[in-house]
Amino acid sequence: MAELKLAFLRGAGDVGTAVGLLLRSLGYALVYAELPQPTALRRLVSFAEAVYRGEWEVQGVRARRARSPAEALDLVRAGLVAVLAPEGGALAELRPAVLVDARMAKRNLGTRLAEAPVVIGLGPGFTPGVDCHAAVETLEGPALGRVHLAGSPLPPTHRPCAVEGLSEERVLRAPCPGIFEPLREIGARVAEGEPVGRVGAEVLRAPVAGVIRGLLHPGLPVAPGMKVAEIDPRDDPTLPFRISTRSLRIAEGVVEALRLLTGAPGRHHLPEEQGV
Repeated sequence: MAELKLAFLRGAGDVGTAVGLLLRSLGYALVYAELPQPTALRRLVSFAEAVYRGEWEVQGVRARRARSPAEALDLVRAGLVAVLAPEGGALAELRPAVLVDARMAKRNLGTRLAEAPVVIGLGPGFTPGVDCHAAVETLEGPALGRVHLAGSPLPPTHRPCAVEGLSEERVLRAPCPGIFEPLREIGARVAEGEPVGRVGAEVLRAPVAGVIRGLLHPGLPVAPGMKVAEIDPRDDPTLPFRISTRSLRIAEGVVEALRLLTGAPGRHHLPEEQGV
């Protein structure tokens, strides 16, 4: 363990993945904790997909599911990203230098200040000095990515991020309890009203024309109101396969928080051009 500069991230969705890629560029080895059945919509740019497939690659970085903290250490020593699902007691065994809560839950699900030398929370529900050392703003707008060393990020609006002025209008939610099954693939172009997926016998149709940017993993149980798909109204089928500008700005905020807390230098960009 002594030779490793280890970062432990709770949440391997698209935001957590962007954070990890930037931390990796600073020399950190990455271990993620995820749910046994992750619910990331933008799963093609999320290390969470490794939970389902065993391995998954984002921007040339390969993640592999680990069955134990010991296996996670073997993976990161081999140059891979490790994804544990579930976390269990891994944090106490791994003793990382940095802990980032990237679950984007709009509240703190239990992360504590004493869990690592540097604890960073993303979004509402975190208060520096109480449950973290720094918190990063995740609300869409001019403050996105801002580092809080005191006070808390802005409260949530509970509305999806706007794209081309469309927010809730571009999201599909489960109309009833059941099992979600997609009828199209991420990256596919759809017309307004075209079938995108189903929950039981209920067919979900695209609320707007555009490109399918995110889809829940096939076969997952859903509750009414749960997000199962999102449409990007821009006619660019490459966007679902690229880390978003929003995720990158949040990741840059994490790097800035590390700089402020530890004095560590940081690189503030990923090696490939990003989407919006």
